[in-house]
Formats: sequence, structure tokens, C-alpha cells
Amino acid sequence: MRFVPRKLFLTRGVGVHPAKLTSFEMALRNADIAHLNIVRVSSIFPPGCRIVPKEEGLPALEPGEVTFCVVAEMSTNEPGRRIAASIGVAIPSDPSKYGYLSEHHAYGQTEKEAGDFAEDLAAGMLATVLGVPFDLDRDYNERREQYRVGGLIVDSTSMTITATGDEQGRWTTVVAAAVLI
Repeated sequence: MRFVPRKLFLTRGVGVHPAKLTSFEMALRNADIAHLNIVRVSSIFPPGCRIVPKEEGLPALEPGEVTFCVVAEMSTNEPGRRIAASIGVAIPSDPSKYGYLSEHHAYGQTEKEAGDFAEDLAAGMLATVLGVPFDLDRDYNERREQYRVGGLIVDSTSMTITATGDEQGRWTTVVAAAVLI
């Protein structure tokens, strides 16, 4: 069986529960993907694939369907501890080329810090596979919010969620995912 996704959507969620596994389930519910059998995959953004809104992608999936996802998750039961999960995306302007998805999970980062880091990771991974040097300070155009990787223009985005550990010490889990269709 060959399967090359042509669409993906990004989603995120947070869950809180005394049991760690159930807090993860609650985060999946909050992200609207708990009804799927998720198979974690590595981080290639397929050639010709496009990002669609979650509202377009969800109806294409059936409850119980085996669904491939790139997932970032982080959990804590430490009251007040900040956690973050982010999916970064780096897409070459040439749709016949593949891009990268990165998963990043961290303690203490803000949503912007985690999202920027995840995008930087994805662009850096793309640069290494292309075999080109990549200097984040030189190769990122902040005004256009684009990377230049070995002469290629690369667009990026991220889906990030942060939360603060529950004050009662219950497990808090954050999940960010790229769902491949």
C-alpha cells in the first residue's frame, strides 16, 4: 500500500486529569482527534500536499480510522509549571519538493518562543537534507516571515499550545498535531 497525503491540518489541545493517560486523552478530545486511531509518523511534509483548515480536514476522517499524525506532547503534574507543545512546518515554494514538520515540546517557553523554535527546527532540518548551509540569523526574512534555504524560498508556520500545570497537582497535558489526510 502506498499512501502519500495530499492534505493535512494542524490542531492543538489541552487536558487536565488526575491520571496522566486520561489527561492525554482529554487533550486529544480538546484537539478534536480523540476519535481517531493515531499512528505517529516522522516529519516529512509531502510534495504537493497542502494545509487545510481543521474544519475541512475533520469531515474527511471517520471515527476509528487509522490516521497518521506528527504529534508533539508535553505533560506535567507540577503546579504552576509552564509546558508547551508545537508543530513547526517548513514548505519549499516549489510544490514538487518535500518539506519538513518538526515536533517540539518544552518546559517554560511561551507560545511564541515554542512556535518560533519549532519553525526554526523545521527549516533547519530541510536545509540539512538539501545539503545547504543554513544560518538562522542570515536566512530568515522577518518582514516576509520566510526562510531562504540554499536559494529556495521556504514558507513556515506552526501550531503551538501552552498551559500551566494544574494548581491541584493533577496532570496537565498539551498536544499539537499535524494530521495527514
